[in-house]
Amino acid sequence: MAIDVADERVEQAETTLYRRPRLTYGFWSWITTADHKKIGMMYGYTAFFFFIAGGIEALLLRIQLAGPEGAFLSAAEYNGLFTTHAVTMIFLFVMPISAAFFNYLLPLMIGARDVAFPRMNAVSFWIFLFGGIFIYSSLIFGTSPPPVGGNLPGGAIEPSLLGSIPNSGWFIYAPNSGATYSPGTSIDYAVLGLQILGVASLISAVNFIVTILNMRAKGMRLLRMPVFVWMTLVVALLLLFSLPIIAIALFMLTFDRLFGTLFFVAEAGGDPILWQHLFWLFGHPEVYILILPAMGIVSETLPVFSKKPLFGYPAVVFAGAAIAFLGFGVWAHHMFSSGIPTVAQAAFGLSTMTIAIPTGIKIFNWLGTVWGGRVRLNTPMLFSLGFVALFVIGGLSGVTHAVVPSDWQQTDTYYIVAHFHYVLFGGAIFGLFAGIYYWFPKVTGRMLGEGMGKTHFWLMFIGMNLTFGPMHWLGLQGMVRRTWVYPEEAGLGAGNFVVTVGAFVIALGVLVFMINWVYSKRRGVPAPNDPWDARTLEWTMPSPTPEYNFAVEPTVTSLDDFWYQKYGEDEEGRAVRKPEADQVVDDLIYRNGHPDQEIHLPAPSYFPFFVGLGIMVIAYGIMYHTRPFGIPLLVTGAFLTVGALIAWGSEPLEEVHHDDHHDGPEDGPEAAETEPAMTDGAAG
Repeated sequence: MAIDVADERVEQAETTLYRRPRLTYGFWSWITTADHKKIGMMYGYTAFFFFIAGGIEALLLRIQLAGPEGAFLSAAEYNGLFTTHAVTMIFLFVMPISAAFFNYLLPLMIGARDVAFPRMNAVSFWIFLFGGIFIYSSLIFGTSPPPVGGNLPGGAIEPSLLGSIPNSGWFIYAPNSGATYSPGTSIDYAVLGLQILGVASLISAVNFIVTILNMRAKGMRLLRMPVFVWMTLVVALLLLFSLPIIAIALFMLTFDRLFGTLFFVAEAGGDPILWQHLFWLFGHPEVYILILPAMGIVSETLPVFSKKPLFGYPAVVFAGAAIAFLGFGVWAHHMFSSGIPTVAQAAFGLSTMTIAIPTGIKIFNWLGTVWGGRVRLNTPMLFSLGFVALFVIGGLSGVTHAVVPSDWQQTDTYYIVAHFHYVLFGGAIFGLFAGIYYWFPKVTGRMLGEGMGKTHFWLMFIGMNLTFGPMHWLGLQGMVRRTWVYPEEAGLGAGNFVVTVGAFVIALGVLVFMINWVYSKRRGVPAPNDPWDARTLEWTMPSPTPEYNFAVEPTVTSLDDFWYQKYGEDEEGRAVRKPEADQVVDDLIYRNGHPDQEIHLPAPSYFPFFVGLGIMVIAYGIMYHTRPFGIPLLVTGAFLTVGALIAWGSEPLEEVHHDDHHDGPEDGPEAAETEPAMTDGAAG
């Protein structure tokens, strides 16, 4: 029995058992929503916008480096674009696009009605959005004058069109990021903006941890959770323990720059190396915060498209946890050239080798899943296999950094750039695209085009290797990272030209994806029930997902419970689809599309939006506290934030209950528009 999505929506609108509250239609529904699915979509669209911005920045960098003695960008413009590209891709794309998956899918995969704290979820998005706006507003308001004496020999000042954006690298190393060497306000935008983004991530982390530990469906023990949920939990714990470290470092740098402290000023007794320790103690767990969501996605897609259970499920879960634990013990391999003691270098070299073990376990389990399976090379599977292949290359080049003398030769060269991008572009972004293609039908009710999807994959796969493969050789030839020109006699021109061509091939692939997305969202083939023959709970409800998620809260009896409702085993232990499987799928989806009891949802609210806006205004006030308008900005931001929090806490907590027995026009959807909004409370 196939479900017609349009008819389904009409039936939901007419029932008295489920009604949308006020402020959940049109534009304002997105501003006021506390629905985890809408918040997930807003995270996704916002992150993709920053992905495009970061990609354009990368193309400008590659135009400059396409040939020797490039003159397309000045040194200051190159440094600014280099820094902003890295900050954008790491903090404004990969982290929030992972949060988009977490927000949308986590409650669906554990059988919950919503996350534990729906409005905190909304607050985290608005803080993230305004944090990103704050960082990019340096393009308009930022100033970055050269240090005393100019930035060219003889004290000349180099003109720059983009000199107002942060230009110290995404790691913001002191003392380069201090007021002496980076005067003006551009670095302040980066430092305060990252603090704002950290608040958003910390709120989300607490929310996800509580949701996973307290809101799982009946029967879903921890070792019955999908691997993606496990990786969400691991990432949230990493955020919880690593973000306070970078917050301390950013506070110290902010006080050095704005209030005259001397934490990182060596000539006054400060310690610039302290910044490196604090930053990388956060920064290396951050690498796993970026890659573990993609590992979770691939752990869900490979079994589906191999028609086999995940090989060694417990090993994959515990390997993910081991990666997170060991990730806190390898930070100083970023600092081998900084003069740390020999004993410390040996210890961190060994710990870096050790972390390759759980990573290798995952890779062999993924290969074991595919081996002997009935593999279907749909687009999500291609991106998943691409992830495995490219991540292996990035991981192997990373292990070479555990050898201290080798690392001394590689550090600050393009070899590091190649390794980093094979892990985070070939790894994280390929895994994330696998998830986009896999769950697009769940979000939209339509299928992404397979032909254009495969074109997108091959363009990105070829472009990825053209771009970052030659960087290994360029680095070993001595090309230094973070430099905007190189001489012709260095013999680096041919390799750099290939790299630039590869970057534009990647851009073409992304363009194909965008066309595919827009066309498929409007005119794509309607998604059938269970389009991939999936294994997890989110596919037991209509697509797109109803606002209330599950009409009937599920009960789980095993890992991959949905799969085992459809499949049994023959005498040889091979999976065999049950004759009644199609009817089981249709019945489940029909039941979850027709609520037969009162369903309570968290109410929409304007106040999370104003909390995020107020925090951004506070940051402007802190940065300009010495200007006449600084203190008024600070007071205004504090008033917005505190006032919104008080108003939020003062909203009524009861939810609307509908009388199922009275008749008349007030029973229809028109009446739902005039009824009081339902407020927060338990999302279940």
